[in-house]
Amino acid sequence: MSAAGPDDVCAVVLAAGEGTRLRPLTERLPKALCPVGNVPLLDRALARLAGLGLSGPQRVAVNACYLAGQVVDHVGDRAHLSVEPGDPLGTAGGVANLKEWIAGRPVLVGNADAYLADPAVEPGPDIAAMLAGWDGSEVRLLGQPAADPLAPGTFDGHVFTGFSLLPWRVVRDLPVEFGDLVRTVWRPAEAAGALRVVPYRGTFYDTGTPADYLAANLHAAGGDALVDPAATVTGPCRESVVGAGAVVRGEVIRSVVWPGATVRAGERLQEVVRAGDGLTVPAGRGSARI
Repeated sequence: MSAAGPDDVCAVVLAAGEGTRLRPLTERLPKALCPVGNVPLLDRALARLAGLGLSGPQRVAVNACYLAGQVVDHVGDRAHLSVEPGDPLGTAGGVANLKEWIAGRPVLVGNADAYLADPAVEPGPDIAAMLAGWDGSEVRLLGQPAADPLAPGTFDGHVFTGFSLLPWRVVRDLPVEFGDLVRTVWRPAEAAGALRVVPYRGTFYDTGTPADYLAANLHAAGGDALVDPAATVTGPCRESVVGAGAVVRGEVIRSVVWPGATVRAGERLQEVVRAGDGLTVPAGRGSARI
């Protein structure tokens, strides 16, 4: 088989999960729509794929389940939508449920909750490198060198960083039932010598916990205060992200203030996430709410 390129590939963004570790924030929004640097995580994934020429409902699909209505409304006609009934099907089941749409193509699968640094800020090998020299047969993962190369969950000494590339022959055989790509695809391919890790050396967070979610936001802010133009900030704001429509009268330090949220005069938020109705979620070792 000749090498596959972007014109031969489709993409699936996985956005069906419940985000249980990020509760109670994800009781309000599906994790895929949680903002990082004032941009929903799902939009970051779609923009990254668009950079490869992968956009529109013929080339990109998004799956949804938990709070699916919010995901469907947010995506609109930007991608093909696959709404899973009942409980989420998992990463493997979600891809399998899209086999009719994938229709024989290789598929680039991305996790909506994966935060990778903006390539304009941290240039270097990115998801495009996953397609370079690909013969269309091996399974590829984007991975970051692990602190402990032998730790459980690593692949060839790397930690998975949110994107994988699957040939159709693998997708074709996936059952439409709950399952994850680790056990159904990646480990079997690794055992067969058919898995390759493509190194990613930029900044990555999986945003699965409040601490990692905060870290991703602080990285997106670049060490400064990132304030949406539609926010009102009259209190001190340092190394934080403030969303559209937020009102900040108190002090905010290394924190995230969601769109529409309020920080009252006299409040001091440090290393927390403040959501719209006064919810405050500790997100770091020095977290404080006064």
